Amino acid sequence: MKQIVQIEYLDIEEKKEYEELIKKVITKCFEEEKLLDTNLYISITLTNPENIQRTNKQYRNIDKETDVLSFPMFEKEEIKQILSQKEHMVEDVLGDIMISVERVKEQAREYEHSFERELAYMLVHGFYHLMGYDHIEEKDKEKMRSKEEKILQDLNITRI
Repeated sequence: MKQIVQIEYLDIEEKKEYEELIKKVITKCFEEEKLLDTNLYISITLTNPENIQRTNKQYRNIDKETDVLSFPMFEKEEIKQILSQKEHMVEDVLGDIMISVERVKEQAREYEHSFERELAYMLVHGFYHLMGYDHIEEKDKEKMRSKEEKILQDLNITRI
């Protein structure tokens, strides 16, 4: 099977269980959105709050920490075009996702669910941003949340 996710660690300890979950979740996302036959992949960086704040400031001019950042390489319409001509594609990155593992741990405690569930949600959320979805308008938020929840339910990753 081709590699659909590249995982990097930036100033945090590497953990095999992170990688297993990431591969499982991203594979399901690719399957759901019919990307498995493409030459696309995602780059995921697991890091700490300081690095994510620095990146947020550098690229978004927002000087604060956050849980997940997504940097898509394509617009939504470009992705549709890529899917229509997938057999002619060269390998390309769909985008980059950066996740603060410390924030994932904090939010899992805050929302009273598992670390696995929170990390899986961050991955799915970041993935759908790469696919061109957002949650600024309520109708767009509902569409994005529905897609996120379907992935998590299909993987049986619940809030409990």
